[in-house]
Amino acid sequence: MTNKLKRIRLVWKKEIQPLLVLALVLCSLRSSLADWNDVPTGSMKPTIQEGDRVFVNKLAYDLKVPFTTWHLAEWANPHRGDIAVFYSPYDGTRLVKRVIGLPGDTIELRQNRLLVNGAPLDYQPVPEQALDSIAPADRFGQVLATEQLPRRPHLVAAIPNIAARRDFGPIQVPEGSYFMMGDNRDNSFDSRFFGPVHRRQIVGRATTTVLSLDKAHGYSPRWNRTLKPLDS
Repeated sequence: MTNKLKRIRLVWKKEIQPLLVLALVLCSLRSSLADWNDVPTGSMKPTIQEGDRVFVNKLAYDLKVPFTTWHLAEWANPHRGDIAVFYSPYDGTRLVKRVIGLPGDTIELRQNRLLVNGAPLDYQPVPEQALDSIAPADRFGQVLATEQLPRRPHLVAAIPNIAARRDFGPIQVPEGSYFMMGDNRDNSFDSRFFGPVHRRQIVGRATTTVLSLDKAHGYSPRWNRTLKPLDS
């Protein structure tokens, strides 16, 4: 064996191989335990902004085989109001939406007013302190309200001057599936269009905005959104 081959084997064994093992371990942890998700659109406004990077707890509901959607164990199911990360039944894109309907629920939308199991939800004005955290540009041309979803009241937005799907259903959510909607009701591609999401397609629960970059202002950091719990 030449000296050159010996050096190559030594570099492989002492430098490259350990790095590859470390990369595999880190990627496996990210695949099964925790991850982040960049949000490029405003479909979850005002809760999540374009440019937010949200933390995804992949252990919120189950444990999966790394790099797959195969479940090794399950200990919880998504709750109504959770912000879930999942693979779209439409094209496999990873999306972030809110869980609105649970298995067996009947979901209906009438002029952007949500009915769950035949009961219309109540809508209240947005608290003043919550308005302070919403950019003036996002308030212009939008109607904001607090949707009184059981156990998880949250802000929703509507854009009256655009065409949107404001009436839907009623439909019953199949067993093992969940109905997902964006908080920005008039600007969200969600279960109204691609149907309920099966449990195995759910990646985990989004809990915190880890980092937020304002694309409209040269990707400058939004420090007031850094490490901000969602739904706070």
